[in-house]
Amino acid sequence: MGKGKGSPEGWMAVVRPGRVLYEIKGVNEATAREALGLASQKLPVPTRFVSRQDIL
Repeated sequence: MGKGKGSPEGWMAVVRPGRVLYEIKGVNEATAREALGLASQKLPVPTRFVSRQDIL
């Protein structure tokens, strides 16, 4: 018998607070903010935009 295992429906990863999800290189900051703003609306968690100059 099949032992009850079905086909996977999706992927999952553990992302801890403070972890970088996306890095964007080669576009200006306004374009990056717009793109990541649209992407963050698809995520079920709160996100924020951090630039390298904020870190240094």
